Amino acid sequence: MQTISKTAAEAPFFVGIDLGGTNIKAGVTDNQGRVVWQGQEPTHVERGPEDGARRIAQLILRAIREAGLTANEVGGVGLGSPGTMDIPGGKLVVPANLKGWEYFPIRDRVAEHCGRPVTFANDATAAAFGERWVGAGKGFHSLILLTLGTGIGCGIIVGDLLLDGQHSHGGEYGHTVIDCRPDARSCSCGRRGHFEAYASATAVTKRAHEILAAGRVSMITARLKEGAVLEPKLIAEMAEAGDELSRQLVLETAEYLGIGIVNLMHTIDPDAILIGGAMTFGGQGSRIGRTFLERVKHEIFLRAYPAVGDHTVIDFATLGGNAGFIGAAGIARLEASKKS
Repeated sequence: MQTISKTAAEAPFFVGIDLGGTNIKAGVTDNQGRVVWQGQEPTHVERGPEDGARRIAQLILRAIREAGLTANEVGGVGLGSPGTMDIPGGKLVVPANLKGWEYFPIRDRVAEHCGRPVTFANDATAAAFGERWVGAGKGFHSLILLTLGTGIGCGIIVGDLLLDGQHSHGGEYGHTVIDCRPDARSCSCGRRGHFEAYASATAVTKRAHEILAAGRVSMITARLKEGAVLEPKLIAEMAEAGDELSRQLVLETAEYLGIGIVNLMHTIDPDAILIGGAMTFGGQGSRIGRTFLERVKHEIFLRAYPAVGDHTVIDFATLGGNAGFIGAAGIARLEASKKS
């Protein structure tokens, strides 16, 4: 993503942090959501949460400094974090990608280290807010973002309301049930029939392994012998090259995704539902990505109540890996506006 100069930006400025299991991404946006500065540091989960909080704070101060800002020009700091959490309390609970960081008061520790108040949010909610602020959801009143990766993240925004839920677990849509059979596929959480067990990158890769092990002929086999890793990116490449099994896997995933989206549509009735994350099969920029999206829409058409389905926009997200820190900055901006 291109950045703009401070002189071309509109004050005040906001710092956003996207905390992940591998990297901590940071960015500074202006009042219009345009990126003035961005950077990242490795998370180093193994060093523990206090070290992590200290280095997040250092990254915040570095962002302000390298963006050429004074402390008074920064209107707020936002932190988006993965895993189960206590949002009002500013605590991580049991974050799957941050082993050893359980029950850590990350919001307050980061604030203590950087000397500024910090607004805390779920990372999927932050990404959804970013898309609504300046991404593919700009101009929509209500928006749902589904991020497809190892699991399925979900952020729900209605107006300026972030649907965090009473216990900070609103939007855990990856664990809704789309298959109630007793032999339904198992989710990584141990329960059966969950959305993640069918439409996540983990699920697609598992289905591919099963079909190949059963002896199905595929172009994938030769690539694996060459040392390629079986993952959605390879499946997308092979589908683009005409491999029938890969195409089947993409279309099956679209079917499951469509089923899950229909349930969301009937529950929230949003303006738009966006699909993002690491597994979009190339997205709008590839033929198979566009085919994937069209099949999702087709499955929705077959199942949705027309009064809802005919009015909901289904599209790809556009901010990519920057959505989290942009959205975290935007949530900090929203919080600041409530106090002014």
